[in-house]
Amino acid sequence: MERRVGRALVRPRVLIVGAGLAGLGAAQRLLRRGGRHLGGVRVLEATGRAGGRIRSGKLRGKVIEIGAHWIHGPSKENPVFQLASEHGLLDEAAMSEENQQVEIGGHPLGPSACFSSRGQLLSPDILDSMGLLFFALLEEAREFVHAAKVPVPSVGEYLKEAIARKVREWSDDEETKRLKLAVLNLFFKLECCVSGTHSLDLVALGPFGEYTMLPGLDCTFPNGYEGLIDCLMASLPKGTVQFDKPVKTVHWNSSCLEEAPAGRTFGVQVECEDGEKFFADHVIVTVPLGFLKEHGETFFNPPLPSRKVAAVEKLGFGTNNKIFVEFEQPFWEPDCQVVEVAWDGESPLAEPPADLEAIWYQKIAGFVVLHPAERYGHILCGFIAGKEAEFMETLTDAEVLSALTEVFRRATGNPQLAPPRSILRSKWYSEPYTKGSYSYVAVDSSGDDIDALAQPLHEGTSDSKPPQVLFAGEATHRTFYSTTHGALLSGWREADRLLDIYDMSESPHAAL
Repeated sequence: MERRVGRALVRPRVLIVGAGLAGLGAAQRLLRRGGRHLGGVRVLEATGRAGGRIRSGKLRGKVIEIGAHWIHGPSKENPVFQLASEHGLLDEAAMSEENQQVEIGGHPLGPSACFSSRGQLLSPDILDSMGLLFFALLEEAREFVHAAKVPVPSVGEYLKEAIARKVREWSDDEETKRLKLAVLNLFFKLECCVSGTHSLDLVALGPFGEYTMLPGLDCTFPNGYEGLIDCLMASLPKGTVQFDKPVKTVHWNSSCLEEAPAGRTFGVQVECEDGEKFFADHVIVTVPLGFLKEHGETFFNPPLPSRKVAAVEKLGFGTNNKIFVEFEQPFWEPDCQVVEVAWDGESPLAEPPADLEAIWYQKIAGFVVLHPAERYGHILCGFIAGKEAEFMETLTDAEVLSALTEVFRRATGNPQLAPPRSILRSKWYSEPYTKGSYSYVAVDSSGDDIDALAQPLHEGTSDSKPPQVLFAGEATHRTFYSTTHGALLSGWREADRLLDIYDMSESPHAAL
C-alpha cells in the first residue's frame, strides 16, 4: 500500500526508461494492477517512436519487419502470442490449435533453392543431409547445460570438432565434399543470425541449452508487428510516454528534493540530455544491453556495482540485419521458401577470410521469400549477422543493390538477370540507443550474468529496502533472452516486483 512520510500518505512514483516492449509492458501492468495506489507512471523514450526493436516498415507499400520478425513459439505459454490473439492481430492459421502444438523448435525453412556460387542448383539431398547433421550436432551442444565440465569453451569449437570427425568418414569425391562443407557453412551463418553473433566461437557452450524454445509454429503479423505496440500504447493514458527524451544519467541512492509539485524528496532523479529532470521512487531501466555496453559507465550515478558491470561486459550483444529486395519478376519457384548461396571453397573448418569488407555479402545466411505473393509481391529478405552486417550499414543502398545483383546473377548463372527494383534494410548497429540487435551468452559468461543484470539496485547496501533501480529487457531473461516474449515477461516481472512490495494488486485476477 502507500507508505507514510510524516503524517502524509505517499503514493510511489515510477519512471520507466525506454518504450520498447519491456517498458510498455511494465507500464501497462503497473497501471492496470496498481492504478489508484500509484503516484504516477511515466515512460521516457529517447526516440520519436515506441516499440524499440519492434519496427515495421513499408517497401513499395508492402508491410515488412525491420526489427522483430516472428513470434517464436506461438502457443499458450507465450505472452506475446496471447496478447496478439486477444487483439485479433493474427491470421487463422497462426491461431489454430494444430499450429500451437507443433514442436519443431522454431520456423521450418521449407522448400528452398540453394545455388552454388558457380551457378549450379544444388541437390536437395545434400541440403537435407547437411541440415540433419548440423541440427543434430546443435542439439548435442545443448546437452552440456548441466555438465560439470565442457570439452571446449564455445558452441563453434564443439561443432567444428564434431564435423571434422564426420568428414573423415565421408567416402564422397573431393568436389562433393567441398559442396557439403560449403552447405554446412551456410548453417553456421544461419545460427549466427539466430544467436545475433559474429561467430559461433563467441557463444558459450555450457549455458547454450538454457535458452528455452516454446512449442508452436513460428508466425508473423499480417499487418505488422507494430500493431502490438499500437495496442499497448492505446491502453496507456495519454501522455504516459514522453518521446524524444534521451536519458543522460540515472541518479540513485540519494535524496533528491523535488520542490514542485510534490514538495518531497525522492530516491531517484533521472536527468535527460536536454537538462530536464524527473523524480521518482523507482526507475525501471529497459535500455538494450548494447547501449549499456557503450554508456554504462556514465549512465548511472553512483556507478553500477562491480558484479553488474562485469555482467554487462561479459554477456554478448551482436548485430543481425535484414536486407529486403523486391523484384519485378521472381527467379525462384512459387513454392520456394528460402533462396541460398553456398560459396565455393567456404568451410566451417577453414579460417574465415581476413578481408571481410571485400566479400561482406558472402556472410548472408539466406533470403527468406515473403509469402503469400498476393500480399508481398516478389520480396526476398536476406539475413546477415556480425561484423559484415555492421560493415553493410556503412554502404549506400546503391552499393548494396549492386553487390546483391552480382550475387544473384552469379548464383543463377544468368548474367542478364534483372536487378531488384527496390531495397530496404535495417541498420541496428548504427542505432545510437540500441547498438546492435540482441543478446547471447558469450564465452566466459553464463546465465548467472543474466540474473546479475536483472538484479535491482537498493538504497544503500540493504536488500531489505525497496529497490530504487530495476532492470528489464530481453537481455535480463535467463531462458528467453533475444526474444520479444522474454522482453515482455521481464517488464511484467519488474512491475510485479513493485506491486508485491507495496501489495498494490487490486485483484489477483486483474487484466494483463
